Amino acid sequence: MKKIPSIIFILLSFWGCKEPVKEELEPVKTGPTPLAWVKPAGFPEPIYDLSRNPLTEEGVQLGKFLFYDGILSRTNLIGCGTCHQQAAAFTHHGHELSHGVEDRLGVRNSPAIQNMAWNKSFFWDGGVHDMDLVPFNPIENPVEMDEKVTSVIEKLRKTPNAASKIPVDYPKMFKEAFGTEEINSERMMKALSQFMMTMVSATSKYDYYRSGDANAFTTQEKDGLVLFQKNCSSCHEGVLFTDYSFRNNGLMPMRNNDLGRGAITGNASDEHKFKVPSLRNVGLTAPYMHDGRYHSLEEVLDHYTDSVQKMPTLDPLLIQPNGKTGIPLSSRDKQALIAFLRTLSDDQFIRDAKLSDPGIGNAF
Repeated sequence: MKKIPSIIFILLSFWGCKEPVKEELEPVKTGPTPLAWVKPAGFPEPIYDLSRNPLTEEGVQLGKFLFYDGILSRTNLIGCGTCHQQAAAFTHHGHELSHGVEDRLGVRNSPAIQNMAWNKSFFWDGGVHDMDLVPFNPIENPVEMDEKVTSVIEKLRKTPNAASKIPVDYPKMFKEAFGTEEINSERMMKALSQFMMTMVSATSKYDYYRSGDANAFTTQEKDGLVLFQKNCSSCHEGVLFTDYSFRNNGLMPMRNNDLGRGAITGNASDEHKFKVPSLRNVGLTAPYMHDGRYHSLEEVLDHYTDSVQKMPTLDPLLIQPNGKTGIPLSSRDKQALIAFLRTLSDDQFIRDAKLSDPGIGNAF
């Protein structure tokens, strides 16, 4: 018998004793992926309670699809993103009053959706105090989406189908976000809230100036800031540029006599009062006021100098010591104020791909 050379014998012995290679298995995904929500430096603590609706990547993605999908409306054409367009800081740019299903005309201008985490109440009249409940109103409003939440849920359960603009499998998305395919109103509203919680605007030119970059502002913008702090910051206060109060700023009531906050509380002292809006991105959100009556910042400032109406509920801050109404501003003051207000525009916010329409398509 021929002897095996010793070197070959050693190699054969080595191969025979070698342990089999263990395959590296990918970790099994056991639930949605937590998503950290970061409060911008200098901002107050949020009002929204994240402990009862923690953000996840899957929940935010689901909320984003729901926000832009026309399936929330009776016609399957009008989504939240129809009247809240990202390029206009999530307002309905160019529309005094927003248009809903079948081009029906509403009675108020769509407010911006930004920095929702700090809102104490919602809508111009503050009729809702919980962000999770906000979508019920536009969905069931007869001139906005004209649908029933129960019908929306049924349509979502039957996806993917022709009702949705792209073949979205909502049962699968709900399972990824919440653990099971169950679709109900609580989960739908929480997903929408998760997406809206990510709509944080805090990277404007003003924010760079606020963080210590003294060269971020021109001389005119600095002058405008001083004028703003003197004349406007009592209502549009702090880093969020609103105190979230309800005030009558002297607008002559239109034919429909919108009572604003007064229609919610039933108190005569609240009539014609509306929520003080944040001025962040104000240069992008024309037209202005609750009814969109002013089309430029120049018109807004002209109102405060020349057109404030004396009314029973007019805010005392708009009554001068001599009894005249309004705020005394020169033409130069107005231009400086407008220059400052434009520093509140946040280009990163309105171009953030994470907030953009995923391609579902709506009737803009």
